Amino acid sequence: MPRIISLLPAGTEIVAALGAVDDLVGRSHECDFPARVAELPIVSKPSLALDGLSQSAIDAAVSAHMATGESLYVVDERLLDDLAPDVILTQDLCQVCAPSGNELSRALASVSSKPSVLYLTPRTLEEIDENILDVGDTIGRGAEAAMIVDHNRARVREWRSVAARRTHRTRVSFLEWTDPPFCAGHWVPQMIELAGGTDPLGRAGADSVRVSWDDIHAWEPEVVIVAPCGFGLADAKRMASDLPPLGNARIVPVDANAFFARPGPRYIEGIEVLARAFQQAAESADRGPG
Repeated sequence: MPRIISLLPAGTEIVAALGAVDDLVGRSHECDFPARVAELPIVSKPSLALDGLSQSAIDAAVSAHMATGESLYVVDERLLDDLAPDVILTQDLCQVCAPSGNELSRALASVSSKPSVLYLTPRTLEEIDENILDVGDTIGRGAEAAMIVDHNRARVREWRSVAARRTHRTRVSFLEWTDPPFCAGHWVPQMIELAGGTDPLGRAGADSVRVSWDDIHAWEPEVVIVAPCGFGLADAKRMASDLPPLGNARIVPVDANAFFARPGPRYIEGIEVLARAFQQAAESADRGPG
């Protein structure tokens, strides 16, 4: 079986979903699902100390570091060589999310095993499914990958059919960061649409970008989804409590790491999370005040 190192959480989740978690020999510092991968050695980690910083401080530190042209990540070259991987999973989509190219290329120059490198760079739900198939083919789990993707596509067809029958689409503001606010990007606007919502500030298939609170207020959202990239539900709840007043919007913190920020098999569950939030908002509006 191939020896696999995953340098991004989505890759780790895909490998686990394919039943190959025992083939993983190394991970990134953020790979935490399933829980058993915490036992694996950490091959990549941030070059900045961000623990304990506020969102605004993190944003400022990351922006300043990226302006220098230096990588946000460090790859342990000696450990990489010792682990002798056959396959490395990484990405080339977001410089902030995981090792994205140059730092890995430098590290690979000294690796004797000469592994194949699979870059996972999805921008849409369809491309997430393609990534799952690509990983399956690369690690000898093609049949398992096809089963997962067939299930995903069937569920998406069901959600699309339900959404098409809705007479009202929930007005949504999806925040991938709250200080400063960033809109939904890449695959998330598709998830919102399938769940029965609409978010004009979202950028389907494109990077999330900074937006203004004035723009959010002008949209008068019924639901504000707080999904800070890189954080779980507990942190999202804390950040949601610090939002400025947003009219009558229902504020819904969610686990971004589990369902939205990591392009893996659990995006189907993320659509269900959004659909429940939109339905609860609609029911609350129907009941009226009190």
